[in-house]
Amino acid sequence: MADHQKIHPTPVQPANIDLESQNKPTAPLVPTGSSKSDSPNPVEPFPYRRTIPVQYSKPPKKRGCCCLLLCWILFVLILLVTIIGILAAIIYFGFDPKTPKYSVDGMTVTRFSLDNDSALNAQINVNITARNPNSKIGIYYKSGSRMSVSYMGTKLCDGSLPIFYQGHKNTTVLNVGLTGRTGDATGLVNSLRTQQQTGTVPLVLRVRVPVRVKLGNLKLPKWKPVVRCRVNVDSLSADNVVRVRDSSCSFKFRL
Repeated sequence: MADHQKIHPTPVQPANIDLESQNKPTAPLVPTGSSKSDSPNPVEPFPYRRTIPVQYSKPPKKRGCCCLLLCWILFVLILLVTIIGILAAIIYFGFDPKTPKYSVDGMTVTRFSLDNDSALNAQINVNITARNPNSKIGIYYKSGSRMSVSYMGTKLCDGSLPIFYQGHKNTTVLNVGLTGRTGDATGLVNSLRTQQQTGTVPLVLRVRVPVRVKLGNLKLPKWKPVVRCRVNVDSLSADNVVRVRDSSCSFKFRL
């Protein structure tokens, strides 16, 4: 028989395993700060970016133009005031202007009675004296005037002044006819009769007339002065010459 050959295994030397290297931590598969994902190719998030608001620069203010405009306006105003002051000084020192004087000298009642419908019909003639004390100034009384007589705020009658020119140092006597009709005047007439028993009836005469003042050969623009007279008379009886006890007039210039 053939000899059986025994094969003995050669003892294998154990490999020198470096336990320290096995225990050493390896680099992490997932970067620090990122989240783990089951996906084989994880997508890293975009970094946060703060949005900065856009600021638009304001256009520069046009201060130069505004200042220039204000300077021109101020200059024009000063120039106008200077011119007006010079003209006023020339008129005052060159012509010595004085205010016209007015007075109510007399009144005549031609009609003053009630109708059947309690309306009062009045016709009164008023004598007015106008004095121009200026030696170098004339006055043109133009059309469009209005004159009225009132009692206790109620207008009794009205009319207009004639058109005329009043020269230097001139006195003009005017006779102006006034007519009027006042409805529902029973109470007014009774008040007048009671007032007449005292011997004094207060009336107000108001005149508004356009005038033009003449300075030498120069005519100024049209003005509208107002003359207001307080007149006390003894009565307002019809067909009677009214006696004027006293009167006082004021004169105001209005453009």
